[in-house]
Amino acid sequence: MLAAAAGISRPDIVKTILILGGYGGFGGRLSHILIARGHHVLVAGRRFQRAARFCQTVKNTAPVQADRNGDIANVLAQHQPDLVIDAAGPFQGSSYALIEQCIAAAVPYLDLADSRDFVCGIGSLDEAATTAGIAIISGASSVPALSGAAIRNLISDGFRVEAVEMAISASNKATAGPSVSKAILSYVGKAIRIRRGGQWQTGYGWQDLRDVRFTIADGSGTGKRLAGLADVPDLDLVPRQFDTDPAVSFHAGTELAFQNRALWLASWAVRWGWIRSLEPMAKVLLSLQNITRSLGSDVSAMKVELFGYANDRPCRKSWTLIARQGDGPQIPTFAAVLLAEKIVQGQAKVGAYDASGLLQLSEFQPLFDGYAIAHETQTAAPVSSLYEKVMGPKFQKLPTSIQKLHSVIRDAGFHGEARVTGGKNPLAKLAAKIFGFPSAGQHDLHVHIAADEKGETWARSFSGKKFSSRLEKSGRHLTERFGPFQFRFDLPATDNGLRMEMSGWKFWFVSLPLFLAPKSPASEWDQDGRFHFDVPIALPIIGLMVHYRGWLEPSRNEA
Repeated sequence: MLAAAAGISRPDIVKTILILGGYGGFGGRLSHILIARGHHVLVAGRRFQRAARFCQTVKNTAPVQADRNGDIANVLAQHQPDLVIDAAGPFQGSSYALIEQCIAAAVPYLDLADSRDFVCGIGSLDEAATTAGIAIISGASSVPALSGAAIRNLISDGFRVEAVEMAISASNKATAGPSVSKAILSYVGKAIRIRRGGQWQTGYGWQDLRDVRFTIADGSGTGKRLAGLADVPDLDLVPRQFDTDPAVSFHAGTELAFQNRALWLASWAVRWGWIRSLEPMAKVLLSLQNITRSLGSDVSAMKVELFGYANDRPCRKSWTLIARQGDGPQIPTFAAVLLAEKIVQGQAKVGAYDASGLLQLSEFQPLFDGYAIAHETQTAAPVSSLYEKVMGPKFQKLPTSIQKLHSVIRDAGFHGEARVTGGKNPLAKLAAKIFGFPSAGQHDLHVHIAADEKGETWARSFSGKKFSSRLEKSGRHLTERFGPFQFRFDLPATDNGLRMEMSGWKFWFVSLPLFLAPKSPASEWDQDGRFHFDVPIALPIIGLMVHYRGWLEPSRNEA
């Protein structure tokens, strides 16, 4: 298997590669592959005895005592490696001290980092690395190296990208070491900057749980798996690749749903400030995960999806990878193998930079072929937008600005202005506060629309005051849900837009009399190519609760 995984012919000159953490989960796998490709590997780590035991059973290796967080200048001087690979981690919160020592010794460096700050900040060492004449590359792993290659593989001429969504799901039988556990727990419940709705917003680690389907055309795969929001370098790196300002998200999870839900539940303790971090619990949670290791399967998966327009037509492109027979943990090492050989063969440019744009997906194929790994690319047109489903052929007759706002493929942001008038009755004011409606006055307005297969979530921000609702199709009607209240609307078209006419409402699952419903003769229209809206909401007997009117236009830069 390892010989097959070598993928390409052995190098003409044997190189000495020092791998920190070379006997660990990922480091051990990386050591085996590089040895199979003809290199001499110095297996380094803090625990010399573990390194020595590893080397007793693996030819062409030698154990070395070295601490990635300590002084390794003497190690570099003694062994003079052609390359240092840091496969130890965790990189979250790490300094660049190790890399600076490599630069001082003029030894090239490569790592498997997935820490957002660590990878995205590597350019700060570019001048020093260039002066030393060596390559310093960070992020040679599933993210951002493989994910970046998958994204580029999906891009084609005429494809305008509106949203990028990525996800990884690990087999429950996959071995996760303490470093991986600490890396994940370091951001669980913590604030994460994420690009969506045409602006930077705040998400929280391992929240925003969603089902992700990992399936390829032959029907194999995992089906749906639960995944939570993860903090990875791609969240910063991917938006820079496009001039369309796409929304970008990355979700990760274990195979078993109850594990993800338990971590989601624990994340609230961090988000609410009850505890500072879950990182100290890494060993405990790892032990609990080991208890359930017999459950689940040996299948891991990865998915990258791009949503946008191909030649002005809605389009969704996806790349899905399925790793069977427990081969999923091999995947994070593949980019490091490919980039290590580029470095030692003198094919990598000097300087310090991340690995997101360095490899093509085709370069991974020889490595995939050595394992039970299958992958494929699919192209499909997204389903019709929510309003188009409800309105049918009448939707195509609406003005362009109205169609644009109601044709969100996956994620879009709109900005504008709104004037809000509040009710005078104390009960109306109380009701407006319960629903989260904005205060009276002139407001800057931002609307974030997130679309999925079932409907749309609208998050409105009036000068920073936010409230949201969920829109879905019910029969021939549009439904809008505010908490336990659900309102049903007809959408008749007008000469220059549409109206929203309430035809029913519920509290939870209980239908209520229409004459008791809030009165909300909302309307939308086009004026000089711009979307305008008018939404008055009044309560029977009590009177006006809130009335907001204004305009919106796309926040996103149009390519």
